[in-house]
Amino acid sequence: MADELPKLFKEANVLYWASSLLQLTYDFIDRCLASSCPPPFAIPRVRFVEAGLALAFVQGPAVASKPASKTCPIRACYLLEELIVGGDDAFLKFIHNMDANPLLDELDYGYDLAVFFSFTQHVQYVKTGGLAFISDYQGVTELLTDPQILTDPSVSGGQDIFGDGNIEVAVTMFEAQHICNDYCEWAGLEKYQSQDETVEAQGS
Repeated sequence: MADELPKLFKEANVLYWASSLLQLTYDFIDRCLASSCPPPFAIPRVRFVEAGLALAFVQGPAVASKPASKTCPIRACYLLEELIVGGDDAFLKFIHNMDANPLLDELDYGYDLAVFFSFTQHVQYVKTGGLAFISDYQGVTELLTDPQILTDPSVSGGQDIFGDGNIEVAVTMFEAQHICNDYCEWAGLEKYQSQDETVEAQGS
């Protein structure tokens, strides 16, 4: 229990912050829609699953498991998540937490949504001053789960605040990895020249 509760708390915390960062992205998109011409493509509307920690407590006086150890009234803990309908057949991983671009190939089902998620990372990176963005986008076309928050090394101060999946170097390398797309251009985001584009330019 002593190991499981902090782990589940981090998972719930990541979902909370991922939902907040995604809402930040949609607030930005809605401002763009209100102040400019509509884009020549649809804006996907997705969200993360609703989730919460459930704790089961011991009835009656808590008893220490070992002499001189602290008592804990919590008997079990669970992370409860909204059900994603469709099962494994409908589940997709759109972006891996080690990369800032779509994991899917251009002809794969869900590729267009993966491109949109790449754009959301760009928005989050800009709006947080280059400090954080969501990665490990996965789920179905309208409902996402099990994300990861990637943060700049300066955010955590050496503490593990978002779990082992927080690959901080991915934030440091974002501008070199990210390939801007039609969403980025429509929203007027600064265009970064990725490493692949730099190599292509040097070879031409």
